[in-house]
Formats: sequence, C-alpha cells, structure tokens
Amino acid sequence: MRNGTRVKTVLTEIGPVEIEVPRDRDGSFEPVIVPKRKRRLDGIDQIVLSLSARGLTTGEIAAHFDEVYGAKVSKDTISKITEKVAGELAEWSARPLDVLYPVIFVDAIVVKVRDGQVRNTPFYVVMGVTTAGEREILGIWAGDGGEGARFWLQVFTELKNRGIEDVLIAVCDGLKGLPEAINTTWDQAVVQQCIVHLIRNSFRYAGRQHRDAIVKALKPVYTAPSEAAARERFEEFDAKSGTQYPAITKLWRNAWSEFVPFLDWGACRRMPMGLRRRMV
Repeated sequence: MRNGTRVKTVLTEIGPVEIEVPRDRDGSFEPVIVPKRKRRLDGIDQIVLSLSARGLTTGEIAAHFDEVYGAKVSKDTISKITEKVAGELAEWSARPLDVLYPVIFVDAIVVKVRDGQVRNTPFYVVMGVTTAGEREILGIWAGDGGEGARFWLQVFTELKNRGIEDVLIAVCDGLKGLPEAINTTWDQAVVQQCIVHLIRNSFRYAGRQHRDAIVKALKPVYTAPSEAAARERFEEFDAKSGTQYPAITKLWRNAWSEFVPFLDWGACRRMPMGLRRRMV
C-alpha cells in the first residue's frame, strides 16, 4: 500500500509496469484503462498470437517475453491465449452466410506452419461480395498443394450448407477440379478465370526479361471489346509469338471458355492502375 493506494504490476507491450490503484473500500471505483483483476493488457495477446502464427512454440514465446520485456509469462497462459482464439475461429468458421453472393473470389496464400517442422502450407480463402457491395471472407481452408475436385466440392458444399443458395460469378485460378466443383454446387454460376492469375501463369514459360513484351502483346486480348475481337487478337499473338512461346498459347486456349465471360463487362473490367507492375 502506498499513500492510500495499492501497487499493481501489469504486463504491457513494453514490459511490466507498476500502477497505483486507489483503495476502494466500498467497491465503487471502476478503472477504465486497466480493468479490475486485469494482469495483462490486450496488446500482449496480440504479440502472443503474432509469435505463434510465425511458428514459435509456447516455450520459445515465453523465452521471448523474458529476454525482450523482462517479463515472466507461463506456457499455460500462452496456451490459454491461443486456445481462446482457436475457439473464436471455429465459431467464425461455422457462422451462417447470406443466401446470395453476386461474386465470390477463390485464392490462396502460402504461410509457414510448424507441424513437427516448419513447412510452407497453402491456405485457400473464399471471399464474397455481398448484394450491398461489401467484401466478406467466407472461409479459410488449409491444403497441401495437391487439392483436387473432391477437396473443392467439400469446400463449396460447406458454404452451401451454411446458407449460400446461389452465386452468380465465381472468379478463380484454373486449379484442378475447381470450376467443376463450383458448377456442381451452384449450377448456374459463371466461372471466370482470374486474368491476373492467367497472365502470371504465362510468365512461367518465359524469361523475366521477356515479361514486359508478353504483357504488351496480351493486353489487346484481355482488353478486347468482344470475344470475337479477343479471338482475333489472340490469333495474332499466336502467329507472332506462338513458336517462341507454345506453352503460353496452349495455356490460354485451355482456359478460353473460363476467360471469355470477363469480356462481357465492358469498361468496368479494366485493370486498375499499377496492376501491371504488381504482376511483373
């Protein structure tokens, strides 16, 4: 006790901090910044989750707090923080969804995961655009890089069971079994090959020094006003560059039926400024 106050140690992002809490005999004082019985601020939870997401074990996280902040955080406390988030994530993953999403996007992000050893793991994200024009993450699924039709059918069946009765347009990469799974789940959905992915995939078959030329040559194709015009521009590309890049022309021909719906959207389908720089 000190001058009518009680000294309390709170763990913060900058280490342990002592605060003076007024003596409160009748229990009427309600602190705002540090609530009663609070021993650590919320920022500490964020640090724990960030370190855990980077693959650190509970022991390594505890050692990090001891070394960097001079604070003791038990392994049990760290486990409780991560378990709480895991429970919230499970609840979020099972929440009901809207009946209709005009557009959904399917993409992947690769992150490092500790599972005995640290390895790169793809996480597939499905994002929907609501009827109000707002973007919403519908779900996230971990994969192993070899996902096929069965995996995608499970993903979309789960989304349908959570309430999605119809999807108008599904934008995705040309992953094996993905378009078929979409149309099996929502038979009227238009499957659109993502143009950015299509161009990026084209880069696999050419040297880095040729990427600018490839983008310039393909731009008349994906900016054409109609499918007929796009076909003409593509045949011109094939005649000029097909011998040098046969794999690129084969890639576009195989994806043509999923590429052409993109051409129906006129000026609204123009690529944002800077997109070309991000692709290269």
